Amino acid sequence: MSASSTLPRIETPTAPAASAAPTAPAAPAALAVSAASAALAVSAASAALAVSAAPEKPIAPRHTATENAVGIVVGAFIASLGLFLIKSAGAVTGGTAGLVLLLGHLVPWPFAALFALVNLPFVALAWARRGWRFVGASLLAVALLSAASLMHPAYLQVSGVNPLYGVLAGNLAAGIGLLIVFRHHASLGGFTVVALICQDRLGWRAGYVLLALDTLVVGLSALVLSPTNVLLSAAGAAVLNLVLVMNHRPGRYPAAG
Repeated sequence: MSASSTLPRIETPTAPAASAAPTAPAAPAALAVSAASAALAVSAASAALAVSAAPEKPIAPRHTATENAVGIVVGAFIASLGLFLIKSAGAVTGGTAGLVLLLGHLVPWPFAALFALVNLPFVALAWARRGWRFVGASLLAVALLSAASLMHPAYLQVSGVNPLYGVLAGNLAAGIGLLIVFRHHASLGGFTVVALICQDRLGWRAGYVLLALDTLVVGLSALVLSPTNVLLSAAGAAVLNLVLVMNHRPGRYPAAG
């Protein structure tokens, strides 16, 4: 018997075949960046579609030079008529017009002369802050109001007017006249120049600024008027400024100019 037949056969174990290495998962940061990029692309496309679909706001046409001139004439006339009613009631109102009415109780000068004199310091302020066009339009409005104030006594013979009616109706008319003048890029000088500058530069409503200044004028009227007329003047000034606060806000009337 050979040795090879008696020895046990030893089998060498075969190593298992190497399996394919698993694919490494994508990095979480890369996935997050991809998702964010996709989201941004979708939102940008949505925004572009929304902008293109949104209707364009129509641009309001600006007033012509003729419309501005006519508006200033009408506004100055209505305001002067209101001041005439206030003066006939023996009261004052706010603003430089009220200050002039107050000075009229102390100085025997015509309203037109006092009104022009009081407005002179505000002309320089308007020139520096609002430009020559605004100053020119405002000077026209002041001149028209002064001329109309001389005309009313000659054509309106008022023998007597109820103080309450005269003050309320007069301030309502003065407020409407101021509103018309404001909307045609002008003012009646004085405090209205300050109010418009504060509205343009600081965003304060012109009516509130005038109300604060008017309170000062009405308070000074207590030095020369009776308590009843002071109260009537305060109520009238509130009516005038209410008209402006409710109807003249920044950006609400783009056609002015």
